[in-house]
Amino acid sequence: MGVISVQNVRKTFGEEEVLKGISREFERGQIHGIVGNNGSGKTVLMKCICGFLHPDKGRILVNEKVVGRETDFPEDMGIIIETPGFLPGLTGVKNLKILASLKRVIGEQEIRNVIRRVGLNPDLKKPVGKYSLGMRQRLGIAQAIMENPSILILDEPFNGLDKNGVAQMRVLIRALREEGKTILLASHNQADIDELCDTVCEMDAGVMKMVRFADGTGLSADAEWDL
Repeated sequence: MGVISVQNVRKTFGEEEVLKGISREFERGQIHGIVGNNGSGKTVLMKCICGFLHPDKGRILVNEKVVGRETDFPEDMGIIIETPGFLPGLTGVKNLKILASLKRVIGEQEIRNVIRRVGLNPDLKKPVGKYSLGMRQRLGIAQAIMENPSILILDEPFNGLDKNGVAQMRVLIRALREEGKTILLASHNQADIDELCDTVCEMDAGVMKMVRFADGTGLSADAEWDL
């Protein structure tokens, strides 16, 4: 069983079945890419894995605990889904200190270090409300990794980043894999998926299919995603 085990998961909103019997094992220590158009179900699947939504049928296990039954929200997981939300009148450091106070496993020095790691200045006095979109995205990545979780759920983590920022975050994500992290990565950018991911699966109208396996078999690297 993978560190994340999705077992025949179905999810319906009104008349629309958004997840149609998804089953997938995500192995530890790899970067797993998920591709698909808007509305394909990939963000809903990620929210179910995180415990933000509950499947109508099937189950999801994270570290062998059933999400929504044995654990409400999986421990040891860092998350960035949709636009990161921060208090606009406070600095980046102060925002992360407030979030860190919930678990109390890291202090200010670790926060300052992780802010540097994502390419921001921890001494910046500018409030987050005046950050550019790319700066907020970097801060969101810092929030996801600051408590050194073993699992990362990253939904479009490169949104708002310029070319240089994307290159820096790719280096960071590779480094996190080398540290043994298990990473689920959704991106619309083919290059992100091709360069970073060990496995790739595609979501289309609530159905998942494997595109590339960890041994490199599957869709050729020069093929184009249908996005």
